[in-house]
Amino acid sequence: MKPYDAYPIISEDLAEVDRVIKERLDSPVALIRTIATYIISAGGKRLRPVLLTLFARALGYGQTEQQRAQGHHWLMAAVVEFIHTATLLHDDIVDESTLRRGAPTANAQFGNAASVLVGDFLYSRSFQMMVEVEQLHILKTLADATNVIAEGEVLQLLNCNDPDVDEAAYLQVIRFKTAKLFEASARIGAVLAGATPELEDAAAAYGRHLGTAFQIIDDVLDYSGESETLGKNIGDDLREGKATLPLIRVMEVGSPEDREIVRQAILNGETEHFDLIHQAIQRCDALGYARQLAEQEANRAHAALAQMPPSQYREALVYLSSYSVSRNM
Repeated sequence: MKPYDAYPIISEDLAEVDRVIKERLDSPVALIRTIATYIISAGGKRLRPVLLTLFARALGYGQTEQQRAQGHHWLMAAVVEFIHTATLLHDDIVDESTLRRGAPTANAQFGNAASVLVGDFLYSRSFQMMVEVEQLHILKTLADATNVIAEGEVLQLLNCNDPDVDEAAYLQVIRFKTAKLFEASARIGAVLAGATPELEDAAAAYGRHLGTAFQIIDDVLDYSGESETLGKNIGDDLREGKATLPLIRVMEVGSPEDREIVRQAILNGETEHFDLIHQAIQRCDALGYARQLAEQEANRAHAALAQMPPSQYREALVYLSSYSVSRNM
């Protein structure tokens, strides 16, 4: 099962989003074009643009000639992809990552200095673009979201190499760092469609819960997948000293011996004993516990759709909530 199974109904919209992305990546500075195109073209699920588009369509955007001519949903879908890409560029530098989506990261390919500056370019270009819709509510939504994402990055940095991070602190980082842009993307789709405040909040809730489920499963896959499937280095989170949910679960319910193995691994960011850590995770069924928590979040996302009018777009959103926990990449 792939998310792309839900994409055909908005294939024309996504083609337009790609057109806008290519147009707005243009810069007289050749290195900016090269790096920005490299990271944007590296693949990915484009989930944030998809959420924005599906909610805009589900709630009636595009029914007037003016809306069709403006194409604001394409513009804003490109904006959220630019913001997401900027966070990836900066993340990979902070985490010293070398592989993403099966290819060398931009920092590995072009160096840290160029990557961080192109990330800044993508942020500033996204703000140039978002003012074009002339909707203060959308500007505030994205300004707040980018600020919260930055807070999440700092929180995650503070939590590194701390074996005492608990589940509540872990979830706070996810909701700030990952789920916030999912939430903003879904809300903006509703705003563009002129939805009621209740429907707008329901869309935001869907995005928040879906984003949380996705990140939990990402953290599960770090201990259960293959690097060729995931397009990343297995054990990267552990190497960076990140106490993700599988490790937190071992620290909460594992034997004293298993807790000590995990504690030392988090403290030192070591992967030499990855097999022992993986065995400790299995003994606690930590991956099963994490998947169950992700399923609860996906169910909450599904429940948030109850207020949405029936449509093929709503059904695609239902599908994505299921896909978020069933995927293996």
